[in-house]
Amino acid sequence: THISQLEELERPLTMDTGGIILMDVLWSDPTESDRVEGLRPNARGPGLVTFGPDRVRNFCEVNGLQMIVRAHECVMDGFERFAQGLLITVFSATNYCGTANNAGAILVLGRDLTLYPKLIHPLPPSALYGSSSDRDGDGDDDMDSGPWNMSLNRDRPPTPPRGRGAPVNPGGISA
Repeated sequence: THISQLEELERPLTMDTGGIILMDVLWSDPTESDRVEGLRPNARGPGLVTFGPDRVRNFCEVNGLQMIVRAHECVMDGFERFAQGLLITVFSATNYCGTANNAGAILVLGRDLTLYPKLIHPLPPSALYGSSSDRDGDGDDDMDSGPWNMSLNRDRPPTPPRGRGAPVNPGGISA
């Protein structure tokens, strides 16, 4: 529960030398919403957990942190806020494993320490391989149908925090 546990890990490290601490850092995920607190079993596998916003708040308080930025979990809109913005998941790989049709994101840190998410939308097959089925000449017939369904990306509203309906502050996320 203290960040010094991570600092004390001898590097370079492997899954064997990192032990349970490394497993927790890599594979534990936030619960499905800010309303689910505590620890719960994680579908990723035995011994792994999901953690609630109460655990995030406590970790930040104990360690003097304003925010935690994490990765290693595919989120559909490329980034996702949790625990009222104390934790942000960012995932940059679009269309993860060729099947997820997720957007990716990067976080840009401004001079004023505000985080600005920048979305990366997945490319449709026509952008990668060309299309001979363009019925109306706009180049996006395969984008709006099938597994790519790019009309969802064009019409996608700002990403709300995990499990809550409030929109993300379009001007940025204060760190």
